[in-house]
Amino acid sequence: MAAKLNNPRILRITFHTFRHWKATTLYHQTKDIVYVMRFLGHKNIKNTLIYVQLEEAIYDKQNDGYVSKAATTIEEVCKLVDAGFDYVCDVGDAKVFRKRK
Repeated sequence: MAAKLNNPRILRITFHTFRHWKATTLYHQTKDIVYVMRFLGHKNIKNTLIYVQLEEAIYDKQNDGYVSKAATTIEEVCKLVDAGFDYVCDVGDAKVFRKRK
C-alpha cells in the first residue's frame, strides 16, 4: 500500500498506532481517564495520562461544548435519551441532560 500510494509513512503504522488512536478518541468521547486506563489494561495512571495530552493537542477545545436540555415528563426524557443525550442531575422537578455538540 505504501508503494501504491507513494507514501513511506504508511510503513511506520503499527499496532500501537491504532492503540494510541483508540485511546485518544475514547478519552475525547468520555473524558474519563480511569475508564481509558482500564480499557487499555494499564496498572499505573501515569502511563495513561499521555492520551490526555494527545487529545488536547488534536482536538480543538473551543468547539468542544455541550448542548443541555431539561425534561419534566417521561416522554421528554425518552425523546432526549433517544436523541443521544446523557443524564446529568435533577434540578427541582426537572432532569437535566447533555450531549456533545
